[in-house]
Amino acid sequence: MDGILIVYKEKGYTSHDVVAKLRGILHQRKIGHTGTLDPQAEGVLPVCLGAATKLCDMLADRSKEYRAGIRLGMETDTQDIFGQVLREKNVSVTEQQIREAVNFFVGTYDQIPPMYSAKKVNGKKLYELARQGKEIERKPCTVQIHSIHINEIEIPNLNLSVACSKGTYIRTLCHDIGKKLGCGACMTSLLRTKVGMFSLEQAFTLSQIEEKQAEGILKSYIIPVEDVFLQYPAIIVKPEANRLLINGNRLEIRDLQEGAQPLEMVRVLDSNGQFQALYGWDKEKNDFKPIKMFLRSGI
Repeated sequence: MDGILIVYKEKGYTSHDVVAKLRGILHQRKIGHTGTLDPQAEGVLPVCLGAATKLCDMLADRSKEYRAGIRLGMETDTQDIFGQVLREKNVSVTEQQIREAVNFFVGTYDQIPPMYSAKKVNGKKLYELARQGKEIERKPCTVQIHSIHINEIEIPNLNLSVACSKGTYIRTLCHDIGKKLGCGACMTSLLRTKVGMFSLEQAFTLSQIEEKQAEGILKSYIIPVEDVFLQYPAIIVKPEANRLLINGNRLEIRDLQEGAQPLEMVRVLDSNGQFQALYGWDKEKNDFKPIKMFLRSGI
């Protein structure tokens, strides 16, 4: 199978667990996920199958949306409710103060990655050091919070919807909101509702995927690789240029069927109309150069 399958990752599974189980269900080795989601978090996890595994890094770069629960007045070593409690404080903030603190983080801000994370420093994952009782200095990373909507305030509990850039730790955002309020906070729940163009409505649990595979209908739910790039115009190569395409060579205008334009980014289809690659225009050399190849049989 080639394409993207949207998994609803349930609590208790790591992203690696999901891939391992899918390999057993689909009897296919070439499977990759598009970025980790904490074991206690749930929600949208796009998984790439076959030729689509070349998309993993590109999809990991997409913006994401979450729904998060927050407990004010409590700080933990993991910045979520599942860690060891470090401090507890009485919460005496108003709803207005909460709204101001939350809105403060909309836009760009420098976020320090949590110790309990898969981020690597000097070749070692931070959570491995944290489990050894070590804490090291981490450089802040610039993240973008596109929007935050407060769904519910029931002090000391909040529920937020957050749209953010890649690399944003929602646990840390919750922690930082608590720090801003002066009472501390930790995350109590996390649901990822969207990754790029992929949403909860498209997601299936592992058990649902297993059922659809047994019924022989799973393929109809797999999103073609090309759908990720529909915002880019398509160009079609001439039959005599198919060989150039499948070998990943550069393509000149003369290699393409009538109507091809020198655009910054294009989908390249073989002469049979099948999507094979993503190419970009090279202004200096006046030709198209390959950006990402997704070669499929059929030429």
